[in-house]
Amino acid sequence: MKDAGNHVSLINNHLRHIKSTMRAEFIRPLTGCISIITNNVPSSSDLTVIEQYIKSIEGINTNEVSPPRLPQSKSYLKIIGIPYTKPDGNKLTSNDITDYIRHTDLFESISFSSKPRVIKASPKSDMAIVWLDIWDFQNGSKAKSLINHSFNYGCHIATVRGTNMNPGVPQCHNCWKWGHLTFSCRAHSSKCQKCGGPHKLKYHRDMVWCCKANDKTNPPHLETAKGLLCPHLFKCVNCKGDHMADNNCHKLHSVISPPILR
Repeated sequence: MKDAGNHVSLINNHLRHIKSTMRAEFIRPLTGCISIITNNVPSSSDLTVIEQYIKSIEGINTNEVSPPRLPQSKSYLKIIGIPYTKPDGNKLTSNDITDYIRHTDLFESISFSSKPRVIKASPKSDMAIVWLDIWDFQNGSKAKSLINHSFNYGCHIATVRGTNMNPGVPQCHNCWKWGHLTFSCRAHSSKCQKCGGPHKLKYHRDMVWCCKANDKTNPPHLETAKGLLCPHLFKCVNCKGDHMADNNCHKLHSVISPPILR
């Protein structure tokens, strides 16, 4: 935007006219839009003044001017008090939650930043915890309007609670076990996600017996051809399934309640 300093002064004159204490400090051009840095969080009337001024600038196509909005961040919530199993016997899904709360007045102005995530409150519980990530203002006003409020979910009363970011269940990329982060792993050496041996995956063929020739066995064990990946099956170190440990171990993953951080 040309002559940005002059535009800042004119915007502030309009703000003084409505007795606003907010002031524009400078204008930063971005791709396809501009960012106006202010000394306080703008009110709705402040945003209206800014929008009207932008539309009044000579050469501006008013049809291409979108309403100004505050920078958005994410807030993290959870809903408790909802049964994990529906009346028809099926498990509660993300789509069930989304469809229901879209018609709930409490969530009328709320936009999800990702799909809700449904888990059991504990492995033996019949209740669910629903994790919600929502778009919010930097002051968290949307989350504050929801936290500790309740609403009816069928014949149940659900309550919204605030929470920290829920990253899910972490998997260590050193030992390949679920439940802790790589930097906090206590294993003395790296483990292979294929066989669980004390070596990295790229050294698997050099370190294990399965791909090497052995004439002493009956029948003799043939060497795996050079350049081929190891074709042999090993048990996953987590769920003992016939796959590598970096695959999703669904059975184990479903019974660990996130977040588990050490």
